[in-house]
Amino acid sequence: MNEPDPPATTIKQFRTTNLSDAESDTLERRLTETAHGAGPSADFQALFDASPTPLLVVAPLNWTIVAANGAYVRATGKTREEQIGRHLFDVFPDDPDDPSADGVRNLTASLERVVATRSTDAMAVQRYAVQGPDGRFVERWWAPVNTPVLGKDGNVVLILHHVEDVSEVIRLRGDAEGRDQLAHGQQVVIDRLRTSQAALRESEARFRNMADNAPVMMWVTDPSGYCTYLNARWYEYTGQEPGVGEGYGWLNAVHPDDRPAAEQVFVSANAERRDYRVDFRLRRADGAYRWTIDAAAARFSPDGEFLGYVGSVIDIDERREAEERLAFSEEKLRLAIEVGEIGQWDVDHQTGAMFWPPRVKAMFGISPEVPVTLDNFHKGVHPDDREKTRSAYEAASDPDRRPLYDVEYRTIGMEDGVVRWVAAKGRGIFDGTGRCVRMIGTAVDITARKAAEMRLLDLNERLEHRVASEIADRAKAEEALRQSQKMEAVGQLTGGLAHDFNNLLAGISGSLELMQTRMQQGRFTDVDRYMMAAQGAAKRAAALTHRLLAFSRRQTLDPKPTDVNRLASGMEELIQRTVGPAITVEVIGAASLWPALVDPPQLENALLNLCINARDAMPDGGRITIETANKWLDERAARQHDVPEGQYLALSVTDTGIGMPPEVVERVFEPFFTTKPIGEGTGLGLSMIYGFAQQSGGQVRIYSEVGQGTTVCIYLPRHYGEVAADDGKISVTDLPRSEQGEAVLIVDDEPTVRMLVTDILEDLGYVAIEAGDSVAGLRVLQSDVRIDLLVTDVGLPGGMNGRQMADAARVTRPNLKVLFITGYAENAILGNGHLAPGMAVLTKPFAIETMAARIRSMIAAER
Repeated sequence: MNEPDPPATTIKQFRTTNLSDAESDTLERRLTETAHGAGPSADFQALFDASPTPLLVVAPLNWTIVAANGAYVRATGKTREEQIGRHLFDVFPDDPDDPSADGVRNLTASLERVVATRSTDAMAVQRYAVQGPDGRFVERWWAPVNTPVLGKDGNVVLILHHVEDVSEVIRLRGDAEGRDQLAHGQQVVIDRLRTSQAALRESEARFRNMADNAPVMMWVTDPSGYCTYLNARWYEYTGQEPGVGEGYGWLNAVHPDDRPAAEQVFVSANAERRDYRVDFRLRRADGAYRWTIDAAAARFSPDGEFLGYVGSVIDIDERREAEERLAFSEEKLRLAIEVGEIGQWDVDHQTGAMFWPPRVKAMFGISPEVPVTLDNFHKGVHPDDREKTRSAYEAASDPDRRPLYDVEYRTIGMEDGVVRWVAAKGRGIFDGTGRCVRMIGTAVDITARKAAEMRLLDLNERLEHRVASEIADRAKAEEALRQSQKMEAVGQLTGGLAHDFNNLLAGISGSLELMQTRMQQGRFTDVDRYMMAAQGAAKRAAALTHRLLAFSRRQTLDPKPTDVNRLASGMEELIQRTVGPAITVEVIGAASLWPALVDPPQLENALLNLCINARDAMPDGGRITIETANKWLDERAARQHDVPEGQYLALSVTDTGIGMPPEVVERVFEPFFTTKPIGEGTGLGLSMIYGFAQQSGGQVRIYSEVGQGTTVCIYLPRHYGEVAADDGKISVTDLPRSEQGEAVLIVDDEPTVRMLVTDILEDLGYVAIEAGDSVAGLRVLQSDVRIDLLVTDVGLPGGMNGRQMADAARVTRPNLKVLFITGYAENAILGNGHLAPGMAVLTKPFAIETMAARIRSMIAAER
């Protein structure tokens, strides 16, 4: 059965002078066709009008406002007369002074989507300003949902526009956090609103669907307070069976602790016929209690008769939780500021108005009740600090820079004249055009801290002075200790030298005296024996000198690219014979071992000394392992070994002997230190190896434990070059005599040496020319006398050393052969082992055969 037509006023109110006659007739016909046979009951007409949820009905496609309920009027501040029949965006335009306003564009797009899809469109939270009675636009935030009302032909004839004003939530939560939280709240609202898609389908059915599918719980009472209707959302939310909540059954879903207060508020308001609002916890279908707002509007008939209430219940648990968190956060901030004795300040950058709490006023020596202005601030800052304070303030308020206002300055109390220190921080707040509208920040009195800093600075200065004085005293004491240790070491060294050389000189001088006695007696049979004894003692003296020079890193080295694997393997038989059959000798050579630039005889001597020491540490026999390896020493390892970072080859000798305690290991490289009985060792073996390794650019390290044996490792820098084939040693016997009249110049300030070299040369058939200093030698070299070889000492009197004289001679004699003889290693003079072609070096003392062989080989080399 068809229901009566809607009241004429419901349709006639749509006609307005804002529409043309044709537009009004078309709109009226569409509304009449839509509403025919579906007139709303009085309860649901009242439900729409009195619903606390803002609702607006618009007609497509010209977006004319058809209806607006009381909640929408209250939310927007626009009366029905200002809205009904007018275009939506004439009533609610964008703020023309806000270039970022996009409310009209976004709402238009949503309405067009509803028409195109015939389905509900839930919009994101919108910033949409509303124009007030004074013409000014007030910024508001809305959560809109647009729901279509379909005609009999299935087309959209009306759109129900539902909004929720969320401006207060935005304000509470702040800009950044608010948007995130509102996005979540909006999603909740959207989820609840999606249930209202079938709203307003057919007159009363449309109104019922609107109520049942509204995003909030809605209810209606009669004048007695008896609940006659609760929408589907109520039953869905609370889990009550349909109809159970009618009457006073809705109170059963209220938390027991909140029910008395909720009931009392409702009963009192009903008795007084007034609107009311109450918060209480409501049981959700899953059994959880959540905070809600129950708000109701009293409704009356046209003649003023009280008809009951239309109300809604909204879940505010998340909002309440957010408000509680905000309140808790604000309380924590307040307590932190209070405990930290921090003062807040706020300056209106446009007007100069300033807010200072009593704590900040106290920093400027101003009483709490005295009003302040920005001028008080400028005058209160110490004159010496005003410029930096002003610059910091101007920078923080500059739209192009916007740094943190962070400055420490002194103040002079306005009332008490006291100088205080203040640490201030702040930020500028800028509007949409980039203007700085406010400066807010904090200030802390740091006078006590500054005083402590000054005291600490003074203490530091006094401590530094005291430390410097003590360091100077300590340096003097250390220098005295070093001098004492140096003198002790020198005494030990000279004592050892005197002991050893006295023994050697006793053998030499004694042998010579006996030779003289026997020759005077005519007993020549014993002369050879005494001569051999004297020569042996002289050779041991030369060896001792070499060891001392090695320790002092002053021995003359003749470094050559050396294959250490070949050198160690070549000595294996000699070492085995030396250490005896009770000890096993094993040589382990690393594959692809890098070559080293080293003096081979000196390395052989070092290796032999290490093996002899290892033998002495194994009186009952054992094993000696000679091993080579490539080592890459990074920065950390190089620092531990006290050598430059890089590539090294390692030659190590390991024994299975008795080992050494730490205190002995610390001293093994000291000269004349030995653990052997008197007469069985000089104590120069390891010190010689130490000096040789360092002079070769490497290092030596020793590792030993008592009862666990000892390992001594020599590190030598890698040589980047080829190693020459082993040609063997040159024979020094039966050298051929010179038959071509070659001439040799001998320059030495020691007559004995000149005599020996001259005799050697003459025995070989050479012409010998002598010179006692560099001046005489250079005079001969610059003459036209034939000179095939220059034999010269390095250290010469006359203003030039041997190397300088040789270099001067080579200016006119570029192919001159030069043999340097020296008893002391002037390595810097000789080029640190890098002699020019045609130059060689021979260390004093030398064997006659060695000297003769070297002279002959150098002269013969030019042929």
